[in-house]
Amino acid sequence: MEYWNSTLGSGFILMGILNDSGSPELLCATITVLYMLALTSNGLLLLVITVDSRLHVPMYFLLGQLSLMDLLFPSVFTPKTLMDFLHHENTISFGGCALQMFLVLTLGGAEDLLLAFMAYDRYMAICHPLNYMVFMRPTVCWLMVATAWILAFLSALGHTLYTMHYPFCKVRKIRHLLCEIPPLLKLACADTSRYELLVYVTGVTFLLLPLSAIVASYALILCTVLHMPSNEGKQKALVTCSSHLTVVGMFYGAATFMYVLPSSLHSPRQDNIISLFYTVVTPALNPLIYSLRNQEVMGALRRVLRKYKLPTHNAF
Repeated sequence: MEYWNSTLGSGFILMGILNDSGSPELLCATITVLYMLALTSNGLLLLVITVDSRLHVPMYFLLGQLSLMDLLFPSVFTPKTLMDFLHHENTISFGGCALQMFLVLTLGGAEDLLLAFMAYDRYMAICHPLNYMVFMRPTVCWLMVATAWILAFLSALGHTLYTMHYPFCKVRKIRHLLCEIPPLLKLACADTSRYELLVYVTGVTFLLLPLSAIVASYALILCTVLHMPSNEGKQKALVTCSSHLTVVGMFYGAATFMYVLPSSLHSPRQDNIISLFYTVVTPALNPLIYSLRNQEVMGALRRVLRKYKLPTHNAF
């Protein structure tokens, strides 16, 4: 078997979902619309949370961090994917592939930990309202965010360095939308079974453990909500929690399929669709899910739009 590494050739060839699609132009347009929606909706939500002082509370601080991650996540690869399609060019350098993998793992890992912290925030707000501002004081909120970023950064750095140290076969075609661990390991000309086990363990740690904490938090929240005397309080709590659970289901479902399920259950086409879902579709939908049914966010959005609205009178 002939080997290839970073000193040979110009890089990898990404054979992503656009190459396998029967209607690549339509799919490219769809991805473009979703990407622009992700940028616009997350940017606007982040602006509203930053500008409106009424939203300077722990829940919206964490939501702002989620919007920041969802703003960056699709930007890691979507612009390159679209430009490559338009220019009929689908290569990526060895270093570019490593950087792309590192950023995707960092942002994905930070987001799934942040979603667990957001569930804890809702648990404290609903189950322990009198002590909420004590347990969720600013120092604790910043510690949560820092923990999510640092743990994700360290995990991503280790996995990127270890994945890219393998000798790769001369066939440089990655049948995937972007550089991720599972499709890259299929090109390795070495035994990767032990490392695949490590990837599985990391996936369980970063995905299933936080997901278990989220499920436990919402089980306790549901018990508390059912005993609330006020129907209005029940409805408000359920609306907030249902939004978060929808986001959790979309993100964790796709990421678990990619990093926890055995490779025998994967196919290149499925992996492409799943990756597109949690890197572009979910970031585009998250701010809509959180804001459309949230009266506080919609009210803050109206105030911000009124504040920055241009004068309508004729200047001449």
